[in-house]
Formats: sequence, structure tokens, C-alpha cells
Amino acid sequence: MTKNYVPLRVNRDFGDIINTYFDFFKRNIKKFTNVFISYNGIFLIGLLVASYLMVSGILGLIEIENNFGIETTNEEDFYIPMAIGGGLFFIIFVMVGALNYGLSTSYMVLYDNDPNESFQKKDVWAYTKSHMGSIILFILLLFVIYIGFLIVSIFFLIIPIVGSLAQYVLQFFISAWVGVSFFEMLQNKKPVGAALSEGWNLVKNNFWRSVGVNFVMGLLLFILLMLMMTVPGVLFGIYTFHVVENSVSLTSNVVATVIYTICLTLALIVLIYGQCLTQFVNGILYYTLHEKTYNINTRKRIEQIGEDLNNA
Repeated sequence: MTKNYVPLRVNRDFGDIINTYFDFFKRNIKKFTNVFISYNGIFLIGLLVASYLMVSGILGLIEIENNFGIETTNEEDFYIPMAIGGGLFFIIFVMVGALNYGLSTSYMVLYDNDPNESFQKKDVWAYTKSHMGSIILFILLLFVIYIGFLIVSIFFLIIPIVGSLAQYVLQFFISAWVGVSFFEMLQNKKPVGAALSEGWNLVKNNFWRSVGVNFVMGLLLFILLMLMMTVPGVLFGIYTFHVVENSVSLTSNVVATVIYTICLTLALIVLIYGQCLTQFVNGILYYTLHEKTYNINTRKRIEQIGEDLNNA
């Protein structure tokens, strides 16, 4: 076991789960980011293209809006690239979601199985690729799950105050259930249905701990992501001020398109990376709940102590 290795299979209370997450995050941020960049490269290029198309369309429509009263027959020229960019973004986002759900979970599974931390990024990709069929099926089922969640949320929102609170509790419960189930699927190589069933039992039996961890960590990660957004945000704000002050043409100025495209692309990358960080939260939660339920690591330690006493 390497120095400062963070064991995952420990029955932790609420506060320890939060502390363990940040310990794991600090120790693994550099190594996982390397994995993230290595296997998301082609998709990041695709996001850049999608961002360019959407920005081109949006800037064109803004230009037309600001010149209200001037006849134009070219609105379709801006709607088309915006629609193509939006469609391309949706496809890439789904593919990236499946990939990074798999990469972040596989990374943690290999970390748990290798206290010496000798696994490499190629091992993370190989583990993810070996479960790609189950990952795709799981992601497809998520659409059904979240459609059901949206329908239920509409009914909750009809009820003042209490309904809104119930909607948030349900949201964090589903986030915990989905994340824990995904870990169960990859960790124990279970079919999707069996993994969802086991994840449901683990989260349901530890309802408030699961909801609370996702709420607190969701809030903290939101603040972290907002801090990461300051780079594209500041760049966007400064250049927008320049555009307004100098009446710069949005459609004919290449610099405007490039800057806004870079800002949008960086914002999307931050959101995708944040998805991985959220899955790490559910990873810590999964190993905690699994150990609380099955005591696998505790039994191993007891057996090792027994063996040591017999050999003494």
C-alpha cells in the first residue's frame, strides 16, 4: 500500500464521507485529469466544432435583432448552423456522458483493487471498454428514469413549499441511486437490472445519509465549478464590454466568433469534468454503504488478525 493511500471500503459516517472525498480528490486529481484529457480529446474537438456552429448562429440572430427594421431574408442562414450545432452537441454530450461515467467509475474500481496505485490510464480505458455494452444500456435507461423523475416533479411542484422540498429530496435520492448502481455494475460485473436493484436497496436503507451526501457535495461542487467557470466568464464579460462600447459587428468579426466559441467550449468542458467529480462522490458513498451492509473489508481484517495470531 502506498503512503497516503485512501482506503475506500470503510463504514464512514456523514462527515467522514465528505472528508474522505476531498482526500481522494486531492490525491487523484492530477492522475485522473490525465485520463480525462487523454480519452476525451476527440470529443473535445467535436465540442469545439459544435460550439462554433451554435455561436455563429446565435451571434447572427443577435445582429439581426439589434438591427430591427432592416429587411433581411437570411435568418435561415443562422438558424441552420445553430440547429446543427445543437444537435451535434446533444449527440456528443450523450457519448461523453457514457464515456466519463465509465472512466471515473473504472478509475475508482481500479484504485480500490490496487492499494499500490500502480494502474495506468490505459488500464482505466481497458476496464471501461470491457463494460461498454452495459454502460450504454445503463445510460439509455437513465433517459427513462429521468423522464419519470420530471413527470413526478411536475406533480410535486403543484404543492407549495413542501412539494418543492420533496422534489429536491427525490432529485438527490435518484442521483445517489443511479451513481451507486453504476458502481455496483462495474465493481461486481452485474447486469444492469441487478445493479439497479442492489443500488436501490443500498440507498433506500441509508436514505438520509445518501440524500445528505449528494446535497452537501452537490452544493460544494457547484461552488467549485463556478470558480472554474471564472476563466471563460471573465473572458466573455471583458470582450462583450468591448463589443458594446465599440459597436463591433458580431457576424463580420472573426475575433468575436473565436472568443465566444472558446468561452462556450471551456464552459462545456467544465460541466463534463464536473460530472466525473460528482460520480466520485457516489463512489465514496457506494463503498461506504457496501461495507456497512456486507462488512467485506472488516471480515478480511479479522481473518488477517487470526492468521497473524496463529503464526505467532
